[in-house]
Amino acid sequence: MVDINGEKQWKRVEVKLRDHVHVPIFPSGMSPKSYDDHFHNYISNIILEQYPKDKPLWEVHIIKYPTSSAAGNLIFKLHHALGDGYSFMSALLSCLQRADNPLQLSFPSRRGSQRGGDSESIFRWVSETFASVFDTIKDFSWNSLFQDDRTPIRSGNYGVEFLPMTVSSITFSLDEIKLIKHDILSTYLTVNDVISGALFFATRLYMEEKSQKSSTASCTALVLVNTRITHGDYKPIKEMIKLDSEMPWGNRMAFMPVTMPKLTEFSNPLDFVFKAQKLIKRKRSSFAVYINNKMLEIVKKIRGYEGASRYMHSRLKNSSLMISNMIGPAEQMALADHPVRGVNLWC
Repeated sequence: MVDINGEKQWKRVEVKLRDHVHVPIFPSGMSPKSYDDHFHNYISNIILEQYPKDKPLWEVHIIKYPTSSAAGNLIFKLHHALGDGYSFMSALLSCLQRADNPLQLSFPSRRGSQRGGDSESIFRWVSETFASVFDTIKDFSWNSLFQDDRTPIRSGNYGVEFLPMTVSSITFSLDEIKLIKHDILSTYLTVNDVISGALFFATRLYMEEKSQKSSTASCTALVLVNTRITHGDYKPIKEMIKLDSEMPWGNRMAFMPVTMPKLTEFSNPLDFVFKAQKLIKRKRSSFAVYINNKMLEIVKKIRGYEGASRYMHSRLKNSSLMISNMIGPAEQMALADHPVRGVNLWC
C-alpha cells in the first residue's frame, strides 16, 4: 500500500491458502522424460507471471508427476522483496528434518583460511594493504562505469529477466571434487575454489565454441556475498525475525566482480582453478564489497526499496553471469517423511 507521503508500506492482509497453492494438471500416463518437458515449460511460464498486487508475494506449486530426476517436485516462488537466498533457505530448512531420525539437520563447519609463517611480515602487510586499496578502487570503478563485452552468454540487451527462460541443473560428486582438492591440487584450496575454476573453464569453452571472438572478450562474474556473520548453520525463522538477531531476516547481501580467466591465458583446467582461487582471495581482501553494501543501504534509506532494487540492477546488468552458493546439510533430508533428493534455489 502507499501511505500519505507516497511511500510504499507493507500491509497486513488475510492469507487464503487456495490463492497461493497451485497443483497443475499434466496429461496422464506419460514417461518421466516426457514430463521433463512439461515441468520445464511450466517453470518457464510461472517465472514470467507477475505477482498479484493485492496478495502476499509468495506461491507454492506442487508437481505430482515423476520426472527423470524425482518422483515429484515442490516449487516455492518467492518475491525478492521478502528476503534474500539465506532467508529463504533458512525458512525452507526449518521445514525439513533428517531422513534417518528426527534429529535436526547439521551443517559442515567453516574453516578459516590457512596462512604461511611469513604472513606477519611488515613488508607483506604493506603490499597487501596497497593491493587491497587498488582492488577496491578498481572493483568499485568497474561496478559503476564499465560493462562486459557482448558474447554468447551476454546479449547486451536490458530486461532479459522478462524474456522466456529455462532452469537446468547438473550434479557433481562431492567426493570427486574433494579428491581433486586434496590429492591433485592443494589442501589450501577450498571446494568452492575447485567449483569456481571448473565453472569458469566450462563457460569459456562454451563461449569459444559458439564464437571464436569471445575467447578474448571481457567477461565478469558477480559473486554474491552474504553480509551476515555466519558460522555454517542456518538460524530458525523465529531467531531471524528478532529485532536484535545476529543473523536477521531480509536482504543482507553484497557482490564482488571477478574477472573470468581467458583461454588464451590458461588452457589447463587446473590452472583455471588456481587462478580462480587467487582472484577470489584478492577480491575478498578488497573493501569494494563493504562499500557496495553501504551504498545499497544508503540508497535504500533515501530512495526506498525500489530505488535500492534499481541500484542493484544497474550493477548486475553490466556483468555476464552471477555466482552464488550456500552450505547444505550433511545428512539426507526429508519433508513430511518424504526423502528430498535435492534443493535448487534461483532468484
